[in-house]
Amino acid sequence: MADKNGGINNIILESRRKLSVLGVEDLDSFDERGAIVYTNMGILEVKGANIHLNKLDLEAEEVILEGEFDSLAYVDETASKKKGFFAKLMGNE
Repeated sequence: MADKNGGINNIILESRRKLSVLGVEDLDSFDERGAIVYTNMGILEVKGANIHLNKLDLEAEEVILEGEFDSLAYVDETASKKKGFFAKLMGNE
């Protein structure tokens, strides 16, 4: 994907209820407890409760999520894949 934002990666969390991310390349593993967001700076793991997708615009490289956010962390790609596999295997998604 061509980088339309000139390499910009912004994360704005408003009152732990609204998350805006700029520099998004893809959105994966989304549910009400979290999401895996592929950004131009790495994989962002989002955790919380009652999370809903408000906006996804891959052309503008932007995602907006709303809910109750507990954790935002950049993760190693191999660790994220392993965790997802074992979480699904053990039923602890």
